[in-house]
Amino acid sequence: MSSPVLEKPSTSETSYVLLYNVSWEQLKQLDVALAGTSARLSYLDGILEIMSPLSDDHEDSKKTLAMLLEVYLRAKNIRFYGRGSATIGKQEDKTRREPDESYNLGTKKPIPDLILEITVTSGGINKLEIYRRLRVPEVWFWEDGLLSVYCLQSDSYIKVSKSPLLPDLDLDLLAKYALLISSCFC
Repeated sequence: MSSPVLEKPSTSETSYVLLYNVSWEQLKQLDVALAGTSARLSYLDGILEIMSPLSDDHEDSKKTLAMLLEVYLRAKNIRFYGRGSATIGKQEDKTRREPDESYNLGTKKPIPDLILEITVTSGGINKLEIYRRLRVPEVWFWEDGLLSVYCLQSDSYIKVSKSPLLPDLDLDLLAKYALLISSCFC
């Protein structure tokens, strides 16, 4: 087994490092060593992304979108279980991820139905590939004030204009209110 190789991309908002050739055992050891820190881990095929600290913009957007989504779910009497950033992944799939926010709709399940990701940096591990292997039905990305929704169809994600899980939710209106609320806190 080869030793992990480090790559440290430069970013302005959030810093992250990529480690290559990381075994599952090494991942578990790093997870224990980083417990209690603000570090977030993503793992795919031996590549480990360690992201920290999470920026104020990231956290503000995550909280605002999560609150708006939860208000909608409650108003529509849709039973949901917020899972937050609970770690998901499987050694056999060579995946691990701590999503920004995640939800089960209807019933509790080991894999979320919907994941919300806030993107303030580009690059790093392909999160959609992790979620595809785990069979997450829907992934939402918030980036630069835009909401992009990806739906798992067959064995790949398709970008869609409406949420199949929440077809009555006006995604453009949700994004508009998220931006409006965010601008009030400047």
